[in-house]
Amino acid sequence: MRFQTELVPARLIRRYKRFLADCQLEDGTEVTAHCANPGSMMGLATAGMKIWLEPNDDPKRKLNYGWRLVDHENGHFTGIDTALPNRAIKAALMDRQIAPLAGYTTVRPEVKYGENSRIDFLLAEPGLPDAYVEVKSATLSRREGLIEFPDSVTKRGAKHLGELAQMARDGHRAVLLYLVQRTDCSAFSVAADIDPAYAAAFADARAAGLETHVIGTHISPLGVSVAGAIPLIDPPALALGGQAG
Repeated sequence: MRFQTELVPARLIRRYKRFLADCQLEDGTEVTAHCANPGSMMGLATAGMKIWLEPNDDPKRKLNYGWRLVDHENGHFTGIDTALPNRAIKAALMDRQIAPLAGYTTVRPEVKYGENSRIDFLLAEPGLPDAYVEVKSATLSRREGLIEFPDSVTKRGAKHLGELAQMARDGHRAVLLYLVQRTDCSAFSVAADIDPAYAAAFADARAAGLETHVIGTHISPLGVSVAGAIPLIDPPALALGGQAG
């Protein structure tokens, strides 16, 4: 998926009110950009970081820039737009690029299920069980090579895990896709120390039959595309000294 307009480099001054970021363009101009990420953005919002902004001239938008990437200035990038994963996964599902789900031809987004919830994608195919697919964006890395989720407590995420577990118990395929929006990680784990309740719900859902797949990305100032699978490391393995990668 290519960005709609050419990104421009900048330096982060500060992120505030979750959705706003003051930035300095290369010519010294200071602008305010929309930050499409309600999470903690741990390690990704330090003043002085090189970032990439997407300009727009849409009169309906209050801000003329959207923050899209963190540039780690070592050849690696992190995508901070939490709306992008669903768009990227939808395109990949339609093109049958995600091997465990390549047998499905019907892809329906935002279908009601559970308790007042909507599943990101409901997949259907004659002869196959319906697949309920939830997508999460992973950007947290506190240890070299390891991507983690979540980056803050997420009661909503735990609720989704409970509902996916019920779908699995009811005989459907329940699938959780973590899209890794950074290019410097080669293994994934749940951040049990950040949200023990989420980690417990994750373990319960997997025991009920939840399928979990971690998918990498190719990221550059030109765009973001789905890459290959990334292995999942259980938190207990890390506690016993398991290595990422």
